[in-house]
Amino acid sequence: MITDILKKLHFTDKEIQVYLAVLEHGRLTPAQVSKYTHINRTTVYSTAKELVKKGLLTEDIAGTTRTLVALPPTSLERLHEHEKKILDKKKLLTMQAVRELDAFTRETKYSVPKIVFVEEDGVEAHLYRQTPVWNASILERNSEWLGFQDASFVKQYEPWIDWYWEQDSSERIHLKLLSNEKAEEIKKKKFSRRQIRFWNKTENFTATTWVLGDYVTMIISGQRPRSLVEIHDPVLAHNMREVFKGLWKEVFN
Repeated sequence: MITDILKKLHFTDKEIQVYLAVLEHGRLTPAQVSKYTHINRTTVYSTAKELVKKGLLTEDIAGTTRTLVALPPTSLERLHEHEKKILDKKKLLTMQAVRELDAFTRETKYSVPKIVFVEEDGVEAHLYRQTPVWNASILERNSEWLGFQDASFVKQYEPWIDWYWEQDSSERIHLKLLSNEKAEEIKKKKFSRRQIRFWNKTENFTATTWVLGDYVTMIISGQRPRSLVEIHDPVLAHNMREVFKGLWKEVFN
């Protein structure tokens, strides 16, 4: 039912009533909308303004009476594009805030969680947030980022990968990951310090495992719900790093 769909798109009940009334008749005055929906005229005005902002209605002020005019239903597509622009802007602002706050609190000592679980909605934000932490820890060890990467990670988080390798803080990091697929055929941009190599004995692997300095991070990206588990433990990370170093040498040397 269209009402349920519009609610899932975050329309309020009054926005739905006003929008559908105008859409059904093509054009209505606020007084007519109030009559059809039983919403008082003041609320109709404020609700209509929100729908105009969303690009679903427009106002015709050519006559003596202001009239609300419905735009074609395909205008809903603009709403998606508008929200995507807002999300992109928020992401850029978030990244900027992370950098500035990191500089602002550089001397502050924080307790580091031993084990962190991140649900699907927070995985991407965690990737951006932890980047400076991972890089600092990697550089304290041997500058190598090792592990195994499920190729679905590239499909889901490619914008973060590109962003990561364009950061100044990543310029001394050398990545060496095994993959269950020729992931470089998926990747559009290439980075010289990012080595992904296909290992033909990994068909049963379904998750990504990284060793980043003293952190071991595991990400499920090929099935829903996606999630991330991160363990901060120097001993575990050291031993996992030795395993992946050995595999890398055995398979490719």
